[in-house]
Parts: sequence; C-alpha cells; structure tokens
Amino acid sequence: MTERAERVETGLFGEFGGSYLPEDLQKVLSMLADEFEKYRNDPEFEEEFRFYLKEYVGRDNPLTFAGNLTEKAGGAKIYLKREDLNHTGAHKINNVIGQILLAKRMGVKRVIAETGAGQHGVATATACAMFGMECTVYMGKVDTERQALNVFRMELLGANVVAVEKGQGRLKDAVDEALNDLVENYENTFYLLGSAVGPHPFPTMVKHFQSIISEESKRQIMEKEGKLPAAVVACVGGGSNAIGAFSHYIDEPDVRLIGVEPEEAATITNGVPAVIHGFKCLTLLDENGNPQPTNSIAAGLDYPGVGPEHSYLSTSGRAEYVTVSGQESLEAFQELSKTEGIIPALESAHAVAHATKLAKVLPKDDVIIVNLSGRGDKDVAQVYEMLKK
Repeated sequence: MTERAERVETGLFGEFGGSYLPEDLQKVLSMLADEFEKYRNDPEFEEEFRFYLKEYVGRDNPLTFAGNLTEKAGGAKIYLKREDLNHTGAHKINNVIGQILLAKRMGVKRVIAETGAGQHGVATATACAMFGMECTVYMGKVDTERQALNVFRMELLGANVVAVEKGQGRLKDAVDEALNDLVENYENTFYLLGSAVGPHPFPTMVKHFQSIISEESKRQIMEKEGKLPAAVVACVGGGSNAIGAFSHYIDEPDVRLIGVEPEEAATITNGVPAVIHGFKCLTLLDENGNPQPTNSIAAGLDYPGVGPEHSYLSTSGRAEYVTVSGQESLEAFQELSKTEGIIPALESAHAVAHATKLAKVLPKDDVIIVNLSGRGDKDVAQVYEMLKK
C-alpha cells in the first residue's frame, strides 16, 4: 500500500500509533473502531467470547513452575504461562476468536489475514472453518518454505494460502499484500490482523483480546506465590503476545516488563520513529529511509516495525527491551525441551533465553513469569536442519 494519507489523531500512544490511510480505507477502519467500541464492554459479546475461550481454546491455561530450569539457573523462580497449550498451539487464537466474533456481528463472510510463522494463519483458518467464513491468508514465500507444515494445516482447514514473492518474501511483504487486498475489497472483507500493529483500532483491539493472558497469570501467581512477579518476560516481534502478557501489570510499577527481540530484527533497540503500514512506531530503516530487511530464525519475529504501545512503553521507560541472538534462542529451545519436556516455539525461546539469564542474577525468592507464546512443533524440522549443519 503506497498511497499517502493524512494522519488521523486517534489510537495514539504518546507520539506513536494513529492512522495514516487512504480515505476509503480510513472509513472502513473507522467503522471497525465504532463496532469494537460498541461490543468491547457488551455483556453478551463478552459472554460469547469467554465461552469460546473456555470451550474451544481451552482456557484457562496453566501457569507452570519450571522447577528443573529454575534449579539449573540457580536463582529466581521461573514460571511459564502456557499459551502453547491453547488450541492451535499459540496465543494467536485468543485475538482471532475476538475479532471473528466482531466480523460475525458485522455480517462479513470473507476474512483475510497475514502470517509470519503461520500460527496466526492457522488460528484464523481454524476460526473461519468453525464459523463458515471464506479465508485467505497472505504469507511470505520464504516463510511458506520454512513453515511448510503450517501452510498444509491452513490448507487442510480450507484456507487459500497466498505465497508472497515480492520484497524479501517475509512478514512485512505479507502485510503489504493483505492491506492491498483490503483496499480493493473493503466492502465485503474483514482484515483479521494478528499482531498489535497497524492503524487504529488494531493495536487496541489486539491488546484487549490478548489481555486475557495477563488477567489469568496475575490471578494465578497470586494463588501460587501470594505476590506479584519481579518481572514478566515475553518475546517481541509485532508484539501481540507481549502486550497481552504485560497488560494487567502496566499499572504495577514494581513489576518489570521485559520484551525480548531477536538481534537480527531489533526494532525497538535500534529503530527510529517512522510510519509503516499505516501507523507510526519505532522502525528499522535503511540508508534510503525504507523499512530495513530483517532476518530472524523465528519467522514470527521477522518484522521491521513493532506495536505502537511497545514503542511508547520503551520511550517512556515503563518497559525494558533487550536482544538475544539466534544462537541463544536455539540453545534455549533445546534447554527447555531437555529440562522440562516442553518444546517451545523459536519465538518463545527468545524469551526463555533471556529469562534464564535474568533468573541467575535475581534473588531466589523472586519470581519471573515467561510468556510461552507457542509450541515448537512448527519449528522442529527447521531446527533439525540447523543443528545438522
């Protein structure tokens, strides 16, 4: 999407967020924002949302004490918020259920989505199958190759998976094509965006539906430990799992919020304020001022921008953002598998890698919650090839 548009002063987080869209598309998203505001606190909508979270997604999911990993680290207690146990294997389904219920109320029958690692695409295809909606998923060609199993899952669920060859053939390019589709077909299409990025109201919507993660973990840690965690740690690409994991702790100043980026796509660490995909955020730019190519081993973290609220949490100092290398995440992937019998997604392994380092320097009576955003089934073949080399 290349058409320039005037900024709409809504959905702002400090200087970040907003909406920079062509007029026709702005009308569509303004209508979506109105529908979201109408239903976000509607008791009937909330009851239906909670019903599907329980009966279909399988929530509440556990907050698991990683005793073996804690003992090996020799410091603070490490707990894992088990989003990997959700139906479809990741946190993505939480937001998908919320947005698909909105689409149903808006009378839309065609849903489009973008996906990197494929988990959001699988979740969207799953919900569309259940609710009888047409589904098209855009995915970078490189990602379709390294996440071939998720491509097959989506197709098995009835989705049309479009491999995007433009640009790098990665997540950014998939978002470009999904937005182009929406511009052309906005009258009959619902764009079910998977991360806490994009123009208003997407970042606010995604946070709202993903906040179930921290709602549960806050209650669970009080039941288990009788106190709040010293830190909540989550990986950050676009930022949906992290903003959900942070949400109910943002107003708890004694709880450290730590987002973990891949060194190869350290958007918050190295980015500058810029407009990408219709919103303003910290963005990795090349020497010509264009979004910079990224190359993380985790497809779901391969994005040159980040959610506007994460941009604000970083610049305001409320949250900390650190990086780990692909090698460190690969080691954490193996470590959690061997010590706890839990194979994490490569994305989640970034958070595990940093949390293990953090635990070693904190007192033993402190508690760390790691958001285990997804399971590693999708990554096993890729890791096998990497380790074989």
